[in-house]
Amino acid sequence: MTATVLEKTVPAEARMVAAPKPAIRISHLSRSFGALTAIDDVSIDIGAGEFFVIVGPSGCGKTTLLRILAGLQTHSAGTIEIEAGQDGRPANSMVFQGDSIFPWMTVRQNASYGLRMRHVPSGRIKEVVDHYLERTGLLRFADYYPHQLSGGMRQRASIVRAFANDPRILLMDEPFSALDAQNKFLLQEELLRIWEEDKKTVVFITHSVDEAVLLGDRVMVMTAQPGRAKAIVPIDLARPRDIIALQKSPEYGQLVHQIWTSLREEVDAARERELTMRDRP
Repeated sequence: MTATVLEKTVPAEARMVAAPKPAIRISHLSRSFGALTAIDDVSIDIGAGEFFVIVGPSGCGKTTLLRILAGLQTHSAGTIEIEAGQDGRPANSMVFQGDSIFPWMTVRQNASYGLRMRHVPSGRIKEVVDHYLERTGLLRFADYYPHQLSGGMRQRASIVRAFANDPRILLMDEPFSALDAQNKFLLQEELLRIWEEDKKTVVFITHSVDEAVLLGDRVMVMTAQPGRAKAIVPIDLARPRDIIALQKSPEYGQLVHQIWTSLREEVDAARERELTMRDRP
């Protein structure tokens, strides 16, 4: 199935210039678990430095797709090409939906874990980790353990660890879904500020259409199971973004409506499928 790509027309002279190689190229990707097809024939190019967001109904294969990109699962068909580097940086870091920091390590030890595993000099580790701890307001909590922190602070520590490890690609699986509205807002702002510094390639999964529009450069809407790419919507909103000001703009409202309209019928289809499965003897 080919996604509906709602892109602007590119002038002929611009098309003559060779496009840069994407950071991620997914071609006809499928993943089955026995008779169940979770992902079906997904193809998408994700550019270097792009903040790419995926939305879709529950059970559409979003997390499966992300785990395949992370190398945590295999795919059944198709190909994935991921930008290779020669600088010793890891290919990717993943931020999970729930707590994923080590409970026996302090915030600083968690944040520096990837760098220590790569044998980065201790002075450089301190410089990098302190930078991100300060940016996220965690520097004065550097010697605290996870059980001494709030849920929002633990998730900040997860984000610090991911960015400090300096991956080429950052994979984020609904990282703010368990947080209250205030913490979610603060972490969205922090994430945008940090991302603006480095412009890492980000693949971000969310159930929130608002969050997708606030953060993303493009949003892919997936169908109900089996998960396919239904539509790709460019988010033509200026950066850097002021979340409060952005939410007041008519352009923001139009994009939220456009994506939700595309997503709504897939959510309804997923619910109908679930009810049908429940009613079976």
